[in-house]
Amino acid sequence: MENLHKILLEWFAQNARKIIWRTPHTSPWGILLSEVMSQQTPVARVEPLWQKWIHTWPTPAALATADNAQILRAWANLGYPRRALRLKECAQMIVEKHDGHVPQDVEQLLALPGIGDYTARAVAAFAFGHNVAVVDTNVRRVYARLIKGQFLAQGARKAELADMQQLLPEHNGPEFSVAFMELGALVCTPKPQCDQCPITAMCAWHRAGCPAPSEHELAQAKKRVQKFVGTDRQVRGKIMALLRESTQPVTKEHIDLVWPDSVQRERALNSLLDDGLAEKTPAGTFQLPH
Repeated sequence: MENLHKILLEWFAQNARKIIWRTPHTSPWGILLSEVMSQQTPVARVEPLWQKWIHTWPTPAALATADNAQILRAWANLGYPRRALRLKECAQMIVEKHDGHVPQDVEQLLALPGIGDYTARAVAAFAFGHNVAVVDTNVRRVYARLIKGQFLAQGARKAELADMQQLLPEHNGPEFSVAFMELGALVCTPKPQCDQCPITAMCAWHRAGCPAPSEHELAQAKKRVQKFVGTDRQVRGKIMALLRESTQPVTKEHIDLVWPDSVQRERALNSLLDDGLAEKTPAGTFQLPH
């Protein structure tokens, strides 16, 4: 696998996207923010908001005492806004339990609010240089094609994590991991560009003649595609946008204008109240939480 490591690292050096947080000067807190903000969100949308966040709240201590409404406005239209408030809870625990410093250990990172296995491993690897496997959707897809000869990943995630750990070089593990991810993001995409791939000669799927995915693979992939238009998530987003953009509490009549289906609209509004993303005032109007 040494040749794989060498080729992929050289390819990454020539082809990597220039992403704002990919610099040696980015703090562990900045890396943690970037990973949480990038979940299910394109990097191009994240970069300007990440800049604003890291400028406004450059440390966990700064975010830990921030106003919830300000946090949600700064989150803007990134989607899944519960992530923003979970980041505040995460910052508070970092201050309380770790003296304001992002912990390095995967298990300690996993204990933080809103931090799952992928994010914990990504922070340990990319912020602190630990040689731990980092597996996201792109990695799973590249690994499935390169090693297993499958067009789409089908294995259990725990097994894939162990497999990727075995694939890591003894040194430069984090660099290899980010290069592996980048290949999946730019070349080995759901519609692969094999003519641009630096490791085609090593790819089991390509050597097998690039077989088309089975009906089962296609069905599984279709299940993973999340619909947005017409869903409660879209309605929630419209209500949140109204609350973010208003400097005053919003009347129920204004909320009623954002979506025609009254049953779905009420369900979306109530779910925002339950999630702590909106609050009802004594006057019966609605606003972002404080």
